[in-house]
Amino acid sequence: MEPINQRKLDHINIVSEGGAIDRRQTYFDRIHLTHRALPELNLADVDSSCQFLGKDLSFPLLISSMTGGADKELVKINRNLAIAAEAEGVALAIGSQRVFLSDDAARASFELREHAPNALLLGNLGAVQLNYDLGLADCKAAVKVLDADGLYLHLNPLQEAVQPEGDTDFSSLLNKIAEIVRSLKKPVIIKEVGAGISSRDVEHLLAAGIKYIDVAGSGGTSWSMVESKRSDNPSLGELFKDWGIPTPVALRQMKPYRHEVELIASGGIRNGIDMVKSIIFGASLCGVARPFLNPARESAEAVQVAIRRLKREFTTAMFLLGAGCINDIKGREELVLNEYWN
Repeated sequence: MEPINQRKLDHINIVSEGGAIDRRQTYFDRIHLTHRALPELNLADVDSSCQFLGKDLSFPLLISSMTGGADKELVKINRNLAIAAEAEGVALAIGSQRVFLSDDAARASFELREHAPNALLLGNLGAVQLNYDLGLADCKAAVKVLDADGLYLHLNPLQEAVQPEGDTDFSSLLNKIAEIVRSLKKPVIIKEVGAGISSRDVEHLLAAGIKYIDVAGSGGTSWSMVESKRSDNPSLGELFKDWGIPTPVALRQMKPYRHEVELIASGGIRNGIDMVKSIIFGASLCGVARPFLNPARESAEAVQVAIRRLKREFTTAMFLLGAGCINDIKGREELVLNEYWN
């Protein structure tokens, strides 16, 4: 098996096994919202629908990047996620596609449009690979195989730094990102993978033409811990397990830039209340990954059950805030009880 494929399987198995790699810092739980005892709404009339990149969504959920590769298990996971995303009207971002660029057997795990003809689908490549063997042609290939609506370029310096086979040359990367933005003819979304994006980063990314950012902050799966479990010397990954900007903090730091960039929140979002809080802090979409992994290993129907549970939680929270539609909560930080959050 190709080394990248084996690494993908390692990641999936480690994350599936449980809590040691999930930070469980409950940053979102520290935020309390203003309950409306008199919401003046019928719960059945709450409209959770939204749009992103021109696609209609039933609520602002993005099944966030997980995997892809040549192994039958990885193909199954992505297909189940795609089928469920189509059926439930939510978005799907796939795991890094670098593997199919070197191993054509991995292509099937990314040929998902037939399973999700109408869904919002996002491709994914590691930005650091632009300093190694990837270029514009590879980005176009990643978009083409998925028939993607946009492309994630993920930034993961911590993960690469602790990964046994990590690529750590992040120098002079901004100009290469800017070239992809200018030339790809599809929206490019920058994301972290669990350590957050700072306001200083945003200023550089805006100058490079980026208009979409997934803050992907700390609070959920720690990829530093995941990599520590693959290492002969796990102490480095364990030391940095809680490194990063918590997702709610990263979102609040984005407030001055909300008129220039559209935000996705991910990192530690585990229920519909967390999603509502993210929208209140300016996000347009909320990325959730780990809660869908084991259902995706089972069936598309199991993923759909998990999606419906999140949607019910999300619409219930909207109802209890007296919000009839997404615009009633998006960016509405006055809904936060400030005495519990600073």
